[in-house]
Amino acid sequence: MSNNNYYDVTTWPVGNPAKDVGEVINSIITDIKNRQSVTDVDNGGRPGAVIYIPPGDYHLRTQVVIDVSFLRIEGSGHGFTSSSIRFNVPKDQWPELHELWPGGSRIIVDLPSAGEGGDKSNGAAFYVERSGSPRISSVEFSNFCIDGLHFTADGSDMHPENTYVNGKTGIYVASANDSFRVTDMGFVYLENALTIHNADALSIHHNFLAECGSCIELRGWGQASKITDNLVGAGPKGHSIYAENHGGLLVTANNVFPRGASTVHFNGVTRSSVTNNRLHSFYPGMVMLEENSSENLVATNHFLRDHEPWTPFLEVDNGLDDLTGLLSISGSSNSVIGNHFSEVIDSHSVRPEGAKPVIIRLKAGTGNFVSNNHVVAMDVDSKSSDSCFEAQVDALLATDAATGLAVTTVIVDPESARNTILDSGTDDQVIADRAVNAFRATPMVGS
Repeated sequence: MSNNNYYDVTTWPVGNPAKDVGEVINSIITDIKNRQSVTDVDNGGRPGAVIYIPPGDYHLRTQVVIDVSFLRIEGSGHGFTSSSIRFNVPKDQWPELHELWPGGSRIIVDLPSAGEGGDKSNGAAFYVERSGSPRISSVEFSNFCIDGLHFTADGSDMHPENTYVNGKTGIYVASANDSFRVTDMGFVYLENALTIHNADALSIHHNFLAECGSCIELRGWGQASKITDNLVGAGPKGHSIYAENHGGLLVTANNVFPRGASTVHFNGVTRSSVTNNRLHSFYPGMVMLEENSSENLVATNHFLRDHEPWTPFLEVDNGLDDLTGLLSISGSSNSVIGNHFSEVIDSHSVRPEGAKPVIIRLKAGTGNFVSNNHVVAMDVDSKSSDSCFEAQVDALLATDAATGLAVTTVIVDPESARNTILDSGTDDQVIADRAVNAFRATPMVGS
């Protein structure tokens, strides 16, 4: 039985999806609204629809505007491949490559750039907004690729394709929303992959978001959402995972690649969890809990901080020094339990010079609980390579080092008090006022 609520962009009679899939999808959404115009017909009336994007390349020159609930836009393949690696391969080697561009069901964002400092919603391939009541609900994006195609010069000495700047956004949700899902998607070469405001019960699951300026940003406020089982990697100017003014947010089982200015950054987030993630960074300030982020659980994560091994990005950093901490907390009653920290760097690179790198820093707040965290700190000779894949794998697999690296495992600033620090560093690795903080040292071998 055919269903008139299922659309294929390649068979829709309006527009040419290869030239401007945005025009086609907007026409389909108009048809959905025209046909589903009554709110109550036999206990139904507006079931929404599915828009299917078959495998292929589709340029998007008109922004898609979504203002209907129960809409699913789906493809047949997230299509991610590393544009960054290819753009840093000499052009005379391109003919030898198996493929040059991302594939699958691929949307190529050809919108005009919003420009530096411009409204990033203007450069969004998909713009979601609806006022009134109820909130727009159950919009889903699944199993296709959104490709920004190229980055552009930003006035620095970086090659234009390495700047992570182009004013393009993959999906921008501007209004309050409920039960949105972003699953099995690929995002590549976008300045902002996914920006969502005022989310309730949002699911961002099993996506590949990498080589984007910022990957996941939850703005405004929100509750009871989850970011789970994603592969994520931002650029040095942006966030891999960012959330503000959220409660009940679950960040779990993500593999966050290095090079983002932060891996997880909370601003005013409460009663949320960062658990069972693998977090990798080339800079300090990996996980930041700021602006009174309180009553959060940071547990059983693997933190790795090491050096950038790939030649095109040497000397690039996020502007933070090694006293920042790999985990920095400004908030109260947070629990930091059972995490593994690997700090594998060249002692000559530590900034400020001669300082001991900090692993956990409690900057402000009261009543934080830090327990049973394991720190491995090694002093290594950093190496670089023109091969991104080989350099990174070699760096990850290397575990031999000449000496250990002296670190401060926990430091408590004067603005933070009444914290409990247990078994997260030896007596000389923890800096805290013992008169206003409870402390139990990790026992040393032979003590």
